[in-house]
Amino acid sequence: MDERSLQQYLHAHIPLSAAMQVGVRRASVDEVVLAAPLAPNINHRETLFGGSASAIAILAAWSLLHVRLRREGIDARLVIQSNTMHYDLPIAGDFSARSFIATPDAWPQFLRMLARKGRARIAVAAVLEYRGVQAGRLHGEFVALGGSGR
Repeated sequence: MDERSLQQYLHAHIPLSAAMQVGVRRASVDEVVLAAPLAPNINHRETLFGGSASAIAILAAWSLLHVRLRREGIDARLVIQSNTMHYDLPIAGDFSARSFIATPDAWPQFLRMLARKGRARIAVAAVLEYRGVQAGRLHGEFVALGGSGR
């Protein structure tokens, strides 16, 4: 799945992504990078609203799993089970969220469990970046359900 098709998918199936004006900058099996402008995500202090920060980090993490499962030919329903968000610095302009598998060695086990039990869990991390500096961090636990495919 390339950047354009992922962005179209997100805007069509997760309307909040369109309202936040999320753009897909990179979509690979190693990482997904989403970006958004401050204007539709601003708070009363003229910085990024915490809910928007959390939403784009979760969206980047979810998108990485979506891209990976599509590449494997697996049709599974992805849901977030839990997450922890850390807000390190205020964000006062356009920003991005970069996601990656927290423990890369967990992916093969995740796929085996999904194939065997029809349900699997995996941790995904995301980093919010503003002006080239880390401004926030997400640790999310995601569950895949179904897992029909090749």
